[in-house]
Amino acid sequence: QVQLVESGGGLVQPGGSLRLSCAAPGFTMNHYAFGWFRQAPGKGRERVSCISPSDGNTDYADSVKDRFTITTDNAKNTVYLQMNSLKPEDTAVYYCAAELVRAGSYYWTVGSIDYWGQGTQVTVSS
Repeated sequence: QVQLVESGGGLVQPGGSLRLSCAAPGFTMNHYAFGWFRQAPGKGRERVSCISPSDGNTDYADSVKDRFTITTDNAKNTVYLQMNSLKPEDTAVYYCAAELVRAGSYYWTVGSIDYWGQGTQVTVSS
């Protein structure tokens, strides 16, 4: 049975850092793209970042580029999101997600995700 389990959220001051972890037991890592979405109060769920463990390709939303870094440890079946220079507008529930790579492609949209984690709260405030 596969599941995604996030950890690492919390309260941080503006300019601070957090590292989110997503444990993915049961997954064959190289068959999926993994990454993160977030949802702020009153807003829709938006893509943050994704990674393809099979080739290491990564993608970031413009709003987090150069501040966030996504990595995987395939031996531990874990995905990480290092978040630096955090801003109040980064406050949201962060969801780990997985999409099966089909015919070498994935779309990384809310509608294309196959598995979701339960979410972890990140609050950036002084």
